[in-house]
Amino acid sequence: MPSIITLTLNPAVDKNSQVQQVVAERKLRCEPPVHHPGGGGLNVARAITELGGDVEAYWACGGAIGQLLSQLLDEEHIVHHPLSIDAQTRENMILFERSSEQQYRFGMPGPSLTADEIRTCLDTLLAIEPPPEYLVLSGSLPAGVDEALYARVAEAMPASCRVVLDTSGTPLQRGLETPLFLLKPNMRELGQLAGRPVEDDSQIRNVARSLIDQGKVEVVVTSLGSGGAVLTTAETHRHIRAPTVNIRSKVGAGDSMVAGLVLALSEGKPLADAMRFGVAAGSAAVMTGGTELCRRENTERLFRKME
Repeated sequence: MPSIITLTLNPAVDKNSQVQQVVAERKLRCEPPVHHPGGGGLNVARAITELGGDVEAYWACGGAIGQLLSQLLDEEHIVHHPLSIDAQTRENMILFERSSEQQYRFGMPGPSLTADEIRTCLDTLLAIEPPPEYLVLSGSLPAGVDEALYARVAEAMPASCRVVLDTSGTPLQRGLETPLFLLKPNMRELGQLAGRPVEDDSQIRNVARSLIDQGKVEVVVTSLGSGGAVLTTAETHRHIRAPTVNIRSKVGAGDSMVAGLVLALSEGKPLADAMRFGVAAGSAAVMTGGTELCRRENTERLFRKME
């Protein structure tokens, strides 16, 4: 069993296409679509695999779209475990407009999960032997489920398992109802946790340290997008700046950063070095088009440059 497990309860097939121009009330002739696996935890697993790490992905699989997603994961040689559900796995649409070089992203809400399906998911995770060193809970929750579900999953895991949470909205707030190892919000999400806008480094430090002092989390990694990330623990607070790269698509940058960070930690790297590797992976992700994630050679080259 690898030391890293990811859980994706609301995965998707991301359908990517291109069109010359988006015009209302007109039939648009799109390029043949390209399909990629989607959903936070699956993206983290894909990026870890690309970076040469060992990871296993658990995810909710339903209907014909779920079968397509399983096939796509097999084609990328991802070690994965579909958790069967009755409802259909969702499909998202990402459309690139050539005339403006802008990207339009249409995310669907996804299926709901029954109480029995959620219980099966929890039982499956708890049955993993030996327990993983890291469990990454990433992405949105399905419609209609308990918004404290991530907290329930984290609370059920053995104390030896370090839980990493990367989500947003109410699931993020409710996810802190049980102590976590690492939280990865952006500035807007950190502001939601604080109940007020977070606009500068001192506010990031104060809010992150408050969460740590309350015993809700050990490490807070605040994503700054192209600005890199801020690492906050009880002992340190530092800004890891992102290297300058040519931006093609921002899709998957956050998932790639989580992947690089958790992989480096699992390999025994110090937290600061692991954070730099995570930022390098996030920067490498924006260099690729569509929903493609980081590439190993770009990540390692950027990491060496940052060192």
